[in-house]
Amino acid sequence: MSDLVDKSLLKSFVPPSALNAENFQELAGKTFVEDVPAGKAIFKEGDADRQSVYLLDGQAEISSSAGETKTVLAGSDIAKHPLVNQQPRKHTAMAKVDSKVIRIDSDLLDILLTWDQLSGIEVDEIQVDEGDEEEDDDSDWMTRILQSKAFLQVPPANIQALFMRVQEVPMKAGDAVISQGEDGDYYYIIKHGKCKVTRNSKTGSELTLATLGDGDAFGEEALLSEAKRNANIIMTTDGSLMRLSKEDFNELLKEPMLSWVTNEEADALVKDKGAVWVDVRLDSEFKNANIEGSINIPLFMLRLKAQSLDPEKEYILYCNSGRQSSACAYLLSERGLLVHCLKGGLVERSSG
Repeated sequence: MSDLVDKSLLKSFVPPSALNAENFQELAGKTFVEDVPAGKAIFKEGDADRQSVYLLDGQAEISSSAGETKTVLAGSDIAKHPLVNQQPRKHTAMAKVDSKVIRIDSDLLDILLTWDQLSGIEVDEIQVDEGDEEEDDDSDWMTRILQSKAFLQVPPANIQALFMRVQEVPMKAGDAVISQGEDGDYYYIIKHGKCKVTRNSKTGSELTLATLGDGDAFGEEALLSEAKRNANIIMTTDGSLMRLSKEDFNELLKEPMLSWVTNEEADALVKDKGAVWVDVRLDSEFKNANIEGSINIPLFMLRLKAQSLDPEKEYILYCNSGRQSSACAYLLSERGLLVHCLKGGLVERSSG
């Protein structure tokens, strides 16, 4: 049976090294070392394996049908990154000597990274307008939701369907609406009442991070990243919540707010409209490979950097697969920015 990868070795690779301790442990527990004898293919041109392959030991010769070749040595700077990580594969990688590799499921890695980077956003994105604190309990929550930037791009028919599909849930003070670590299942809007946002610390104590009131919405980050809840939401008063299932959220809110573009459409937007490429991956990934002319705003920096973006411009967001960029696009769309996502991400973009 194959051995699990040495964690200190895994920590030297990009982007696994950026994961927090909990997510890193999960990845390490699913990553095994594979021996590849000299002369055997690590992967072949045309493969669509959805794996990020790292060279642990030995040498790999990278070649393509166009005739280009290069050798990657284990331990080198280039070997800190996955070997020519495009899908379908545009190169063949052969072991020049007896070598060792690890293969990481790209979707798993992507989900862990997205979860990681969103872990500080779910709370930070929640803002209570001080002026709303004095509003009557009978304030129209529907009107407040309709006036938010988040709903400007949602078709009227979808909004009508949303109001028909939401379920009202009565709550009592002290009730836990969301618990940290749970799977995301609903998107919530507070009809009336107040909640507090808390996060469990490593010492076991509970830290209060924010307070929410009538008309505030929460819970979308776990739905966007297909990850677990990263905070607790607890009722501090009796009240009533409107909740929308994950499936309805994706159908009625998420997809209408996302504009997916192909490589050709993206390049045309850049050429004809001056659209700006935005790489939402980590700085270390951006420095290793990026689309020429792009700027780098990692997903976890989104809240700090969003205000620096010109609302008159269009932006094309990309990551490796499209998962991180779609989460980022939703959050920027909530702010009224015109954004698009690169379909298939960087791994499916042609190398030209």
